Amino acid sequence: MKLFAVNSKIDFATIKSLLADNARIALSEEAEKKIDKARKYLDKKLASSKEPVYGINTGFGSLRNVKIDTKDYSLLQTNLLRSHACGSGNEVPAEIVKIMLLLKVQSLSYGHSGIDVSTVERLIDFYNNDILPVVYEQGSLGASGDLAPLAHLCLPLIGEGEVYYKGKKKTAAALYKELKWKPLELKPKEGLALLNGTQFMSAYGTWLILQAQGLTILGDTIAAMSLDGFDCRLEPFNKLVQDVRPHKGQKECAAFILQTLKGSKIAVRKKTDVQDPYSFRCIPQVHGAIRDVVEHVQSVFLKEINSVTDNPLIFPDEDEIISGGNFHGHPLAMALDYLSIALADLGNISERRTYKLISGERGLPAFLVKSPGINSGLMILQYSAAAVVSQNKQYATPASVDSIVSSNGQEDYVSMGANAATKCYKVIQNLKTILAAELITAAQALTFRKPEKTSPVLETMLAKFQKQVPFY
Repeated sequence: MKLFAVNSKIDFATIKSLLADNARIALSEEAEKKIDKARKYLDKKLASSKEPVYGINTGFGSLRNVKIDTKDYSLLQTNLLRSHACGSGNEVPAEIVKIMLLLKVQSLSYGHSGIDVSTVERLIDFYNNDILPVVYEQGSLGASGDLAPLAHLCLPLIGEGEVYYKGKKKTAAALYKELKWKPLELKPKEGLALLNGTQFMSAYGTWLILQAQGLTILGDTIAAMSLDGFDCRLEPFNKLVQDVRPHKGQKECAAFILQTLKGSKIAVRKKTDVQDPYSFRCIPQVHGAIRDVVEHVQSVFLKEINSVTDNPLIFPDEDEIISGGNFHGHPLAMALDYLSIALADLGNISERRTYKLISGERGLPAFLVKSPGINSGLMILQYSAAAVVSQNKQYATPASVDSIVSSNGQEDYVSMGANAATKCYKVIQNLKTILAAELITAAQALTFRKPEKTSPVLETMLAKFQKQVPFY
């Protein structure tokens, strides 16, 4: 089994590989030293100074000026996990919870959080043994970090809350008894280090980006099938057209479409229509713009998953403990909203091609059925896709333009990045449905074109698809 040493950098390809291979993770020697150095520095600082340090010897949020007695430092952190585990709604999907664990370990590995090595090791034990805490979708404002979701993620460290283990849901207390583990006793700052952070938004964003990377390529491939299914022209994909408006995604999309349709007999035959509808002719411009959005969002999240996002931050070499705002999710919220808009758009244009394919134009029967009238064919497939497209337009309304006051006004401007993340997840699920509708329609249209054939690449795809969804 592969072993990944958590160190200075991680990327999406690595995360994809870790999840696919079910690889194990461990702290690198360098990361362990950094974590230990910050912890020792913090302990020494607390022993030598009575100056207020937010969340370590004070209360939280609007209780920031309440002093905490030395004997209650540990209880303060324990109570923080308990009080903040207040999520609601549906449970977060298992694959995203696993990414949350990974990204929390990654963020803590930089040695600016004041956490104990043993606490990070317990998070790693959870990850490596597929012990997945029960986390809920709702409860984070995406501001002081993802407080409620991360509280649910980390509550099992102290033997409380619930987890999934070997496919079964159980209490953390029962798990510890089964594994003969002891609950952790949190040290000063540890609860805050665990709860402050953007790992809920970041985990969703990571999963969404990995999905979007595949769906943009799939969307282009299905669009190529639709182009031949609707007997479209290839001139709009000519390199000369793209070179005079050289957006990166547009050029890549046009080249991909031409390569996918290489060898198509349908594509090169004489056309009766001088020009095609926008949803076909402007695929490079629309799909290409979506590619560019995915790439931009990926760059935002790549920075985030390689950052320290809790608070306060500890800098042993500079002899500084600084309370800042790295937990604020606004960069992620705006990027997630942008991604939702782009992916909703990919569904929008896909449904328009579905609509045209069933229109009874260009030698195809109405609703792509041999005897329209007695049979409705694919009429309602387009209705269904249209309904989902409309829902995605609603989900594409930005969450990041909203804010609401919390913690008695101390946390007075929030990102709503968690809401942006969970609704983008729904956009992705809907997009799969919309693309499936176009794929069914394009496959049906191409079959009506026989004996003329599309490209070898698409003929192979069509044959595989029709083993699952036969021609109607």
